[in-house]
Amino acid sequence: MVEVKASDRDLCNGLENVPVFIEGNVNKDNYPAFQYSSENVQGPGCDIDPNEVILPGCLCRVHSCLTESCSCVQTYRQTYDSHGRLQDHRSMGNSYCRPLFECNILCGCSEACFNRVVQRGLGLKLCVYPTQYRGWGVRALEPISCGTFVCEYAGEVIGFEEARHRQLAQGPQDNNYIIAVREYAGQRLVTETFVDPAVVGNVGRFLNHSCQPNLFMVPVRVHSPVPRLALFAARDIGPQEELTFDYSGGFTNTLSVERLVQGDPGTEASGTDKLQRKPCHCGAENCVRFLPLDISVLN
Repeated sequence: MVEVKASDRDLCNGLENVPVFIEGNVNKDNYPAFQYSSENVQGPGCDIDPNEVILPGCLCRVHSCLTESCSCVQTYRQTYDSHGRLQDHRSMGNSYCRPLFECNILCGCSEACFNRVVQRGLGLKLCVYPTQYRGWGVRALEPISCGTFVCEYAGEVIGFEEARHRQLAQGPQDNNYIIAVREYAGQRLVTETFVDPAVVGNVGRFLNHSCQPNLFMVPVRVHSPVPRLALFAARDIGPQEELTFDYSGGFTNTLSVERLVQGDPGTEASGTDKLQRKPCHCGAENCVRFLPLDISVLN
Protein backbone atom coordinates (compact mmCIF):
# COMPACT_ATOMS: atom_id res chain seq x y z
CA MET A 1 0.00 0.00 0.00
CA VAL A 2 1.44 3.36 -1.06
CA GLU A 3 0.68 6.34 1.13
CA VAL A 4 -0.31 9.42 -0.84
CA LYS A 5 -0.25 12.82 0.82
CA ALA A 6 -3.15 15.21 0.35
CA SER A 7 -0.82 17.59 -1.51
CA ASP A 8 -0.01 14.81 -3.99
CA ARG A 9 -3.65 14.27 -4.89
CA ASP A 10 -3.96 17.52 -6.89
CA LEU A 11 -2.50 16.99 -10.35
CA CYS A 12 -2.79 20.68 -11.25
CA ASN A 13 -0.80 21.90 -8.22
CA GLY A 14 -3.40 24.52 -7.36
CA LEU A 15 -3.42 26.10 -10.83
CA GLU A 16 -7.14 25.44 -11.32
CA ASN A 17 -10.12 26.72 -9.33
CA VAL A 18 -10.64 23.20 -8.00
CA PRO A 19 -8.22 20.30 -7.57
CA VAL A 20 -7.79 17.75 -10.34
CA PHE A 21 -7.90 14.59 -8.26
CA ILE A 22 -5.70 11.54 -8.71
CA GLU A 23 -7.55 8.30 -8.14
CA GLY A 24 -6.61 5.95 -5.34
CA ASN A 25 -2.99 5.41 -4.44
CA VAL A 26 -1.50 6.55 -7.73
CA ASN A 27 1.05 9.25 -6.94
CA LYS A 28 1.30 12.15 -9.38
CA ASP A 29 5.01 11.32 -9.77
CA ASN A 30 3.86 8.19 -11.62
CA TYR A 31 2.04 10.23 -14.26
CA PRO A 32 3.66 11.25 -17.57
CA ALA A 33 6.12 14.11 -17.19
CA PHE A 34 4.54 17.35 -18.36
CA GLN A 35 4.11 20.93 -17.19
CA TYR A 36 0.59 21.71 -16.03
CA SER A 37 -0.95 24.86 -17.52
CA SER A 38 -4.59 25.83 -17.12
CA GLU A 39 -4.54 27.74 -20.42
CA ASN A 40 -2.88 27.72 -23.82
CA VAL A 41 0.73 28.87 -24.18
CA GLN A 42 2.54 30.18 -27.23
CA GLY A 43 4.65 27.53 -28.94
CA PRO A 44 6.89 27.35 -32.04
CA GLY A 45 5.23 28.68 -35.15
CA CYS A 46 2.47 30.55 -33.28
CA ASP A 47 2.69 34.27 -34.08
CA ILE A 48 0.12 35.42 -31.52
CA ASP A 49 0.25 35.06 -27.75
CA PRO A 50 -2.95 33.12 -27.00
CA ASN A 51 -3.47 35.18 -23.83
CA GLU A 52 -2.75 38.63 -25.22
CA VAL A 53 -5.78 40.96 -25.22
CA ILE A 54 -6.38 41.72 -28.89
CA LEU A 55 -10.11 41.41 -29.53
CA PRO A 56 -12.26 44.50 -28.89
CA GLY A 57 -14.83 44.52 -26.12
CA CYS A 58 -18.55 45.19 -26.30
CA LEU A 59 -20.02 48.54 -25.30
CA CYS A 60 -22.62 47.08 -22.98
CA ARG A 61 -22.71 49.07 -19.72
CA VAL A 62 -24.79 46.57 -17.83
CA HIS A 63 -24.35 43.90 -15.18
CA SER A 64 -25.00 41.18 -17.75
CA CYS A 65 -25.21 41.64 -21.52
CA LEU A 66 -28.40 41.31 -23.54
CA THR A 67 -28.27 38.69 -26.28
CA GLU A 68 -29.94 40.92 -28.86
CA SER A 69 -27.56 43.87 -28.41
CA CYS A 70 -24.15 42.55 -27.31
CA SER A 71 -21.60 42.64 -30.14
CA CYS A 72 -19.72 39.66 -28.70
CA VAL A 73 -22.85 37.52 -28.84
CA GLN A 74 -24.10 38.88 -32.16
CA THR A 75 -20.90 37.93 -34.00
CA TYR A 76 -22.07 34.35 -34.45
CA ARG A 77 -25.30 34.30 -32.42
CA GLN A 78 -24.17 31.35 -30.32
CA THR A 79 -23.97 31.75 -26.59
CA TYR A 80 -25.00 30.43 -23.19
CA ASP A 81 -28.29 30.25 -21.37
CA SER A 82 -28.91 31.74 -17.93
CA HIS A 83 -27.38 28.64 -16.30
CA GLY A 84 -24.11 28.95 -18.22
CA ARG A 85 -24.92 26.02 -20.51
CA LEU A 86 -24.34 26.16 -24.23
CA GLN A 87 -27.55 26.94 -26.07
CA ASP A 88 -28.91 24.80 -28.92
CA HIS A 89 -26.63 21.92 -27.94
CA ARG A 90 -29.44 19.38 -28.35
CA SER A 91 -30.20 20.43 -31.94
CA MET A 92 -26.66 20.39 -33.26
CA GLY A 93 -26.70 16.74 -34.31
CA ASN A 94 -23.59 15.96 -36.34
CA SER A 95 -23.43 19.35 -38.04
CA TYR A 96 -20.61 21.80 -37.60
CA CYS A 97 -21.12 24.23 -34.76
CA ARG A 98 -20.41 27.92 -34.82
CA PRO A 99 -17.48 29.42 -32.94
CA LEU A 100 -18.25 31.39 -29.82
CA PHE A 101 -17.03 34.79 -28.60
CA GLU A 102 -17.15 35.51 -24.88
CA CYS A 103 -17.05 38.97 -23.37
CA ASN A 104 -13.52 39.92 -22.35
CA ILE A 105 -11.57 42.28 -20.12
CA LEU A 106 -12.27 45.23 -22.45
CA CYS A 107 -16.04 44.77 -22.31
CA GLY A 108 -18.26 47.13 -20.33
CA CYS A 109 -20.25 44.37 -18.64
CA SER A 110 -19.42 42.92 -15.24
CA GLU A 111 -17.49 39.75 -14.39
CA ALA A 112 -20.87 38.18 -13.61
CA CYS A 113 -22.05 38.51 -17.24
CA PHE A 114 -23.73 35.35 -18.54
CA ASN A 115 -21.37 35.44 -21.55
CA ARG A 116 -18.30 34.59 -19.45
CA VAL A 117 -18.00 30.84 -18.92
CA VAL A 118 -14.86 29.24 -20.33
CA GLN A 119 -12.69 32.12 -19.12
CA ARG A 120 -13.67 31.32 -15.53
CA GLY A 121 -11.81 28.04 -15.81
CA LEU A 122 -12.39 24.60 -14.41
CA GLY A 123 -15.29 24.40 -11.98
CA LEU A 124 -16.12 20.69 -11.88
CA LYS A 125 -14.60 17.93 -9.79
CA LEU A 126 -12.65 15.67 -12.13
CA CYS A 127 -10.40 12.69 -11.48
CA VAL A 128 -7.55 11.29 -13.56
CA TYR A 129 -7.19 7.53 -13.29
CA PRO A 130 -5.47 4.56 -14.99
CA THR A 131 -7.69 2.64 -17.44
CA GLN A 132 -7.27 -1.00 -18.37
CA TYR A 133 -6.48 -0.66 -22.07
CA ARG A 134 -6.25 3.03 -22.91
CA GLY A 135 -3.66 4.50 -20.59
CA TRP A 136 -4.98 7.33 -18.42
CA GLY A 137 -8.54 8.59 -18.44
CA VAL A 138 -10.70 11.25 -16.80
CA ARG A 139 -13.82 10.65 -14.69
CA ALA A 140 -16.50 13.04 -13.54
CA LEU A 141 -16.91 13.06 -9.76
CA GLU A 142 -20.24 14.87 -9.87
CA PRO A 143 -23.29 14.99 -12.17
CA ILE A 144 -22.83 17.16 -15.26
CA SER A 145 -25.82 18.57 -17.14
CA CYS A 146 -26.00 18.58 -20.91
CA GLY A 147 -24.42 21.71 -22.39
CA THR A 148 -22.20 22.41 -19.36
CA PHE A 149 -18.61 23.52 -19.91
CA VAL A 150 -16.35 20.76 -18.60
CA CYS A 151 -12.74 21.73 -19.37
CA GLU A 152 -10.41 23.01 -22.06
CA TYR A 153 -8.05 21.03 -24.23
CA ALA A 154 -5.15 23.33 -23.46
CA GLY A 155 -1.49 23.14 -24.41
CA GLU A 156 1.10 24.63 -26.72
CA VAL A 157 -0.38 26.44 -29.70
CA ILE A 158 1.98 25.65 -32.58
CA GLY A 159 2.22 26.32 -36.30
CA PHE A 160 1.62 23.96 -39.21
CA GLU A 161 5.28 23.18 -39.84
CA GLU A 162 5.91 22.48 -36.15
CA ALA A 163 2.87 20.19 -36.03
CA ARG A 164 4.18 18.35 -39.08
CA HIS A 165 7.65 18.04 -37.56
CA ARG A 166 6.29 16.67 -34.29
CA GLN A 167 4.05 14.13 -35.98
CA LEU A 168 6.83 12.88 -38.22
CA ALA A 169 9.10 12.53 -35.18
CA GLN A 170 6.64 10.21 -33.42
CA GLY A 171 7.27 6.50 -33.19
CA PRO A 172 4.68 3.71 -33.34
CA GLN A 173 4.29 3.63 -29.56
CA ASP A 174 4.14 7.41 -29.03
CA ASN A 175 0.87 9.09 -28.15
CA ASN A 176 -0.24 11.81 -30.53
CA TYR A 177 -1.81 14.66 -28.57
CA ILE A 178 -1.97 17.22 -31.39
CA ILE A 179 -5.46 18.49 -32.20
CA ALA A 180 -6.00 20.41 -35.45
CA VAL A 181 -9.01 22.74 -35.60
CA ARG A 182 -9.98 24.17 -38.97
CA GLU A 183 -12.65 26.82 -39.24
CA TYR A 184 -14.44 27.59 -42.49
CA ALA A 185 -16.64 30.26 -44.00
CA GLY A 186 -18.56 28.26 -46.54
CA GLN A 187 -15.94 26.24 -48.41
CA ARG A 188 -13.15 28.69 -47.62
CA LEU A 189 -10.66 27.82 -44.89
CA VAL A 190 -10.50 30.83 -42.59
CA THR A 191 -8.02 29.71 -39.96
CA GLU A 192 -6.46 26.59 -38.49
CA THR A 193 -5.18 26.05 -34.96
CA PHE A 194 -2.88 23.31 -33.71
CA VAL A 195 -2.77 22.55 -29.98
CA ASP A 196 -0.28 20.08 -28.49
CA PRO A 197 -0.53 19.34 -24.73
CA ALA A 198 2.17 16.64 -24.72
CA VAL A 199 4.76 18.75 -22.85
CA VAL A 200 2.63 21.65 -21.56
CA GLY A 201 -1.05 20.97 -21.00
CA ASN A 202 -3.99 20.61 -18.64
CA VAL A 203 -6.37 17.85 -17.55
CA GLY A 204 -7.74 17.70 -21.10
CA ARG A 205 -4.61 15.84 -22.26
CA PHE A 206 -5.83 12.77 -20.33
CA LEU A 207 -9.23 12.58 -22.05
CA ASN A 208 -9.66 9.45 -24.14
CA HIS A 209 -11.22 9.14 -27.56
CA SER A 210 -14.60 7.49 -28.03
CA CYS A 211 -16.57 6.81 -31.19
CA GLN A 212 -19.65 7.55 -29.06
CA PRO A 213 -18.43 10.42 -26.86
CA ASN A 214 -20.16 12.38 -24.12
CA LEU A 215 -18.26 15.63 -24.79
CA PHE A 216 -17.97 17.85 -27.85
CA MET A 217 -15.51 20.62 -28.66
CA VAL A 218 -16.25 24.25 -29.52
CA PRO A 219 -13.65 26.93 -30.37
CA VAL A 220 -14.22 29.78 -27.91
CA ARG A 221 -12.50 33.15 -28.19
CA VAL A 222 -12.10 35.48 -25.23
CA HIS A 223 -9.21 37.93 -25.44
CA SER A 224 -7.34 36.61 -28.48
CA PRO A 225 -8.11 35.45 -32.03
CA VAL A 226 -6.51 32.15 -30.97
CA PRO A 227 -9.44 29.98 -29.89
CA ARG A 228 -9.69 28.03 -26.68
CA LEU A 229 -10.74 24.45 -27.40
CA ALA A 230 -13.60 24.12 -24.93
CA LEU A 231 -15.27 20.78 -24.21
CA PHE A 232 -18.97 20.71 -23.31
CA ALA A 233 -21.23 17.90 -22.14
CA ALA A 234 -23.12 16.41 -25.08
CA ARG A 235 -25.66 14.83 -22.72
CA ASP A 236 -26.26 14.45 -19.01
CA ILE A 237 -23.25 12.70 -17.45
CA GLY A 238 -23.35 10.77 -14.20
CA PRO A 239 -20.75 10.60 -11.41
CA GLN A 240 -17.85 8.17 -12.05
CA GLU A 241 -18.58 8.14 -15.79
CA GLU A 242 -15.53 8.46 -18.01
CA LEU A 243 -15.33 11.68 -20.02
CA THR A 244 -14.50 11.25 -23.71
CA PHE A 245 -14.60 13.13 -26.98
CA ASP A 246 -14.18 12.17 -30.62
CA TYR A 247 -10.63 13.07 -31.67
CA SER A 248 -11.81 13.47 -35.26
CA GLY A 249 -14.47 16.01 -34.36
CA GLY A 250 -17.26 13.70 -35.42
CA PHE A 251 -19.65 14.90 -32.70
CA THR A 252 -20.92 18.40 -33.44
CA ASN A 253 -17.60 20.21 -33.34
CA THR A 254 -15.49 22.09 -35.87
CA LEU A 255 -12.52 19.79 -36.12
CA SER A 256 -11.94 18.68 -39.69
CA VAL A 257 -9.51 15.77 -39.86
CA GLU A 258 -9.19 12.57 -41.82
CA ARG A 259 -10.04 9.39 -39.97
CA LEU A 260 -8.22 6.22 -40.97
CA VAL A 261 -10.71 3.36 -40.63
CA GLN A 262 -9.41 0.60 -42.90
CA GLY A 263 -6.49 -1.79 -42.75
CA ASP A 264 -4.83 -3.54 -39.83
CA PRO A 265 -3.19 -2.00 -36.75
CA GLY A 266 0.44 -1.25 -37.55
CA THR A 267 -0.20 -0.46 -41.19
CA GLU A 268 1.86 2.50 -42.26
CA ALA A 269 -0.12 5.72 -42.55
CA SER A 270 0.25 8.34 -45.25
CA GLY A 271 3.38 6.78 -46.71
CA THR A 272 5.56 7.30 -43.66
CA ASP A 273 7.17 4.54 -41.61
CA LYS A 274 7.01 6.59 -38.43
CA LEU A 275 3.25 7.00 -37.99
CA GLN A 276 1.05 3.96 -37.55
CA ARG A 277 -2.65 3.44 -37.25
CA LYS A 278 -3.56 2.61 -33.69
CA PRO A 279 -6.49 0.40 -32.71
CA CYS A 280 -9.40 1.98 -30.88
CA HIS A 281 -10.49 0.37 -27.60
CA CYS A 282 -13.42 2.67 -26.81
CA GLY A 283 -15.92 -0.21 -26.71
CA ALA A 284 -18.71 1.74 -28.41
CA GLU A 285 -21.20 -0.14 -30.57
CA ASN A 286 -20.33 2.12 -33.50
CA CYS A 287 -16.55 1.86 -32.98
CA VAL A 288 -14.63 2.29 -36.26
CA ARG A 289 -11.74 0.16 -34.95
CA PHE A 290 -8.96 2.75 -35.31
CA LEU A 291 -8.13 6.02 -33.61
CA PRO A 292 -8.59 9.11 -35.77
CA LEU A 293 -5.41 10.42 -37.34
CA ASP A 294 -4.99 13.77 -39.06
CA ILE A 295 -2.78 13.02 -42.04
CA SER A 296 -3.16 16.44 -43.70
CA VAL A 297 -0.04 17.82 -41.99
CA LEU A 298 2.02 15.01 -43.52
CA ASN A 299 1.26 15.89 -47.13
